[in-house]
Parts: sequence; structure tokens; C-alpha cells
Amino acid sequence: MNKKSKQVVIPQSWNEADKQLTSEAVFKQRRNILSLLGLTAVSTSLPGAVQAGIFDLFDDEKVPVVANLNTSINTQFNGKDVLTPLAKVTTHNNFYEFGTAKTDPSENAKNFNGDPWTLTVSGLVDKPITLGYDDLYKIFALEQRNYRLRCVEAWSMVIPWDGFSLATLLSYVGVNNKAKYVAFETRYDPEIFPGQKNKLLGGGIHYPYVEGLTIEEAMNPLTFMAVGLYGNKLLGQNGAPIRLVVPWKYGFKSIKSIAHIRLVDKQPPTSWNQLAPHEYGFYANVNPQVDHPRWSQASERRIGPGGLFSTKRIPTQMFNGYGEWVADLYQNIDLTRNF
Repeated sequence: MNKKSKQVVIPQSWNEADKQLTSEAVFKQRRNILSLLGLTAVSTSLPGAVQAGIFDLFDDEKVPVVANLNTSINTQFNGKDVLTPLAKVTTHNNFYEFGTAKTDPSENAKNFNGDPWTLTVSGLVDKPITLGYDDLYKIFALEQRNYRLRCVEAWSMVIPWDGFSLATLLSYVGVNNKAKYVAFETRYDPEIFPGQKNKLLGGGIHYPYVEGLTIEEAMNPLTFMAVGLYGNKLLGQNGAPIRLVVPWKYGFKSIKSIAHIRLVDKQPPTSWNQLAPHEYGFYANVNPQVDHPRWSQASERRIGPGGLFSTKRIPTQMFNGYGEWVADLYQNIDLTRNF
């Protein structure tokens, strides 16, 4: 478990090649649902939600970076892609364990330390394992992939994630043929995640945060376990030390700070589906033709340099543009009903 592996960036055809990055406007906030739950102290209208952090969201101040992952960059991978600036990726976040405003995570995670950490993989597997903090960076060869991230709130980013495929991890432990789903669970520790002990700060979610994928989705080569971004270990606000990245689904499926992975034979519960099943389905595939009940999903704003309203909206792509690799997973599923 302590064998070192050198990180190699592998060029893949699914890497994002957008040349234009636009600035962001939060079209709607999921926090609006809190008013329906009686949490009026933190529920807001759209103007109030946008107002939170509006003056510092686009400040290009330098953001402290943690230890370098010693990445070895494949020069063929560089291309001409323009990525969302690191300052934006690390200061504009949804991570309700640290608070519901976009700037809460970067403020409240300043003292976050993911070491020590354990990640357990159990359930319908041949070899259940527990990985320590160092194992997350050493057992599997790391690679970097540029993925689009599309939030259900209709904003997006382009992020260079560092990590390994979930399929690699699952193959390592051996998948039992009875496994139909993969269930994920965020670490539960109210001492380091203030939103877990404060109902208002944590958005009314029942913690620990949970998510799930079908086994076919989990084994898809795009499904990624990220331990870093921009060649450096993840910061707390981005889901340190390890998070899921599923680029064809809305961002809330990409669960952060994972402590437990279980392979199961029945569909697992997921946090936002439990909170509002009429708004957040189990699949949560990016689909511009299926609107959120309270806003359109046909377009988005790409977060980048510049002011809040400095650019036009851009069209949202089906499966966030990754249909070539994932559309066949849903051939027999009505994605208007199974959203």
C-alpha cells in the first residue's frame, strides 16, 4: 500500500477543449427550497442569494495552494484549453458542510486538515479495504483530466482534476456480480464540518451526505476519483482529500470528502433526492430539455475572469457534452421521468 506511483497525464479524447470561458451568474440557488422546509432564516430570493459574495467572487487574488502532487505533464495534453482560474475554483463552491453561501466553504475550511483520513470500500466486493491518507496518492497511478463541471444552478466551470478512475479502485477490490449500485458517504465529523451540527448553516440536509451511482455508471471510464486539481492536493472547500467527479451529471452528484464506498444490490438513498425528490432525481444527468421546476436548464454561465454579468449565456449540452461515452447507459431509460 506504500508503493509510490508517478503521476502521468494521459491525453484522452473526452478532455475539455473549450476555448472560451465566460463569467458566472447564479441563475437560481437551491437554497430557495429551504423556505419550503421552514428554514426561513437562511432561505433567500434570487437577488439575495446572488448578493452573497458578489463583490469578492471575481477577485483574482492569489489563493494559497497546498502540497504539490509532483505531476508529470504529458505535453501532448496541453492543447489550447482555457481553464477556469484557480482563484474561482477555490472560492466559488457548493459544499453545505461548510455553509450554504458560495464563499462559505473557502472561509470555513481554512483550518481543514484531511490528514489523517480513512476511506473504506466494502459491501459486495471480494476484498474490502481501508485506505489511509497517504494511500490515496500512492496506490493508483494518478492522471490529470480537464472536465466540464455543470452545476444544477446553471453555472459551469472547466477544471483540471488529478486522480484515478473509479473503475480502477473497484477493480482493485473486486466487484461481486450481485452489486448493482455504488453508494458513497461523506465523512461525518461535526467538529470539522460546521454545517453538520448547525441545521441552518448546513442547509437542512440530513448528514452525512450520501450519493449513489449504478454499477454501469461507476465503471464508466469517465467516472473519476479526484485527489487534486491544478496539480495540487484538493483544498477543503473542493472536497479534500478525495471526491467523486461524474462530468456528465449535475455537480451535486460529485460527492466530496468521501469516507465510505459501499457496493450494494439496491438503489441507495441520495441526499438531495431525499430533501426534494420532485426536484432532484437519482440520475441527475445534465439535460437541457428537462428544466428544474424553478428554472431553465437550457443554458448556463461559464465562470471565468471578468464581472458577474459580462458575458452571454451559452447553450447547455446533453450529458454536458459527454454523450458519446455515456448515452448508451440510458438507452432503455426515460430521462424525462428518471431525471
